[in-house]
Amino acid sequence: MKNINQTFQYLLTIFPHSLGIVSSWAIFLMIILTTLIVFLRYFLGIGVVGLQEMVIYLHGIAFLFCSAYAYENDEHVRVDIFYRRSSEKNKKIINLIGNLIFLQPMAWTIFILSLNYVLFSWSIYEVSPEPGGLPFVYLYKSCILIFSVILILQSLASIFSYFNDD
Repeated sequence: MKNINQTFQYLLTIFPHSLGIVSSWAIFLMIILTTLIVFLRYFLGIGVVGLQEMVIYLHGIAFLFCSAYAYENDEHVRVDIFYRRSSEKNKKIINLIGNLIFLQPMAWTIFILSLNYVLFSWSIYEVSPEPGGLPFVYLYKSCILIFSVILILQSLASIFSYFNDD
């Protein structure tokens, strides 16, 4: 039973973990693009709206897609008034309750409420309203749904991990 539980946890975290690692490179790309934008604007007098929007998109992608990865590695923000001094058993109970009462409902609510928003964007193939902006706003808005899914998967994996015997 332990091996089945661990295998299931592994399968649930493959996508959030991989996406977190890949999207962490968005920060590096943001640095490169911001440097390029500053050089183009202040040294050559050229403004490139598409590059500026790409930096904003990359910032959102890094935040959204790295969230489940941060949660997996226990690097998320925690208000630990009682948690820090708790025993391992109590920490598991606190985390389980937090997952069931806060994280799962929040992730499902974001998914459900943003579904029509994202589908409408796809139905019109939404583009940036700015001249020279990026033509794929609908892809960017889809990141909201992906964010919800990876949080749900990571939360489920965490819930299963609380039932390990180790």
